[in-house]
Amino acid sequence: MLRSLIDYSRCFAHLLGSTAGRRLVAAHRRPLREAQAGGHFDLISALNDAADWFCRAQDNSGDEGMGSYHLVTGWGRTYPETTGYIIPTVFALAERLDRPELAERAVRAADGLLKLQRPDGGWQGGRVGEERPSVVFNTAQVVRGMLTAHRMTNEDRYLWSARKAGDWILAVQEADSTWSRNNFMGVARVYDSYVDAPLLQLFNATGEASYKRAAVRNLEWVVSRQRPNGWFADADNTVKHNDRPIIHTIAYTIDGLADCGALTNDVRFLDHAHRAAGPLRDIFLRDGRLNGRYDQHWQGSEAMITTGCAQLCIAWEKLAQHTEAHAYRSAAVRMRMVLVDLQQRSAEGPADGRGALTGSFPLWGRYEKFAYPNWATKYLADALLWAGGKAPH
Repeated sequence: MLRSLIDYSRCFAHLLGSTAGRRLVAAHRRPLREAQAGGHFDLISALNDAADWFCRAQDNSGDEGMGSYHLVTGWGRTYPETTGYIIPTVFALAERLDRPELAERAVRAADGLLKLQRPDGGWQGGRVGEERPSVVFNTAQVVRGMLTAHRMTNEDRYLWSARKAGDWILAVQEADSTWSRNNFMGVARVYDSYVDAPLLQLFNATGEASYKRAAVRNLEWVVSRQRPNGWFADADNTVKHNDRPIIHTIAYTIDGLADCGALTNDVRFLDHAHRAAGPLRDIFLRDGRLNGRYDQHWQGSEAMITTGCAQLCIAWEKLAQHTEAHAYRSAAVRMRMVLVDLQQRSAEGPADGRGALTGSFPLWGRYEKFAYPNWATKYLADALLWAGGKAPH
């Protein structure tokens, strides 16, 4: 705890020592702009700003991936996991913005990940250079990137890589359908619905039924962990706080279920996604903001986690295609306004943060404090690409 307080004080002192840092702190002390349905912002400018930040992130990574930026320590090495699921976003940005150089960057990122694939077929946990074991969740996110790279380039090396990864994921699946031993913390988590979706995509790309069987088996376990009020047990990325998971991992769970429902044409999974997404939607429509964590009674705590907010915006758009369209789209429209407001505040700070989202609001919140994690901007871009109710990729 003492070390955490020292780091917290050091980060604040660093920021307050520069004009840009002081402006950024002041921007995060302002309350959120009231997000009203029907509000407007410059969508293309916001998308271009996010795309430009991804370019800077790649140029500063040293490994062709998209890194993250910390306001004190600067640019860091990349997570193969997050670069993997950023690739579809960058391809979508290239198409939406008519910027072909972005597609070239997405291919460079995919080729960089090919070099990092392990002999077992997986990708490591953690950052490049840390040499951690292969992790199922992280590997599945790279599969998303490989499948998109294959679809956009028709190059077989990406599909071969995705199949090799999928085969490893199936090989390490537990008898109870989970992936506990080969995942973060060594415990089963419901946000592996976000593993099931790329397995189903891999089934669609290859016709190999074993990918679908593995995904559906795990989905049955995931939905068995849901309470009648929609809240999920085993949803946090810690053991200590599993009684009040973060909205980042709650949103992974919801989004995975929504995608899997669409990919399997099984409305049960969409219904389970709705049961969890609806309460958070209603809280946001009532209060204009969300907390970072929610307990089994949907009581919130801690500062807002921008990543989870952007992810929920995406999930709300997906669910609006199936149920309660007006409420979900109203929430998504308002959430995009909040996200763009926060993106614009980044322009008041150091240049390397322009176009991105901080991990928390305010930026000194507990989740990824004083940092711009690349996955926050990935989900910001996806939420913006969904504007108009059309899937970006």
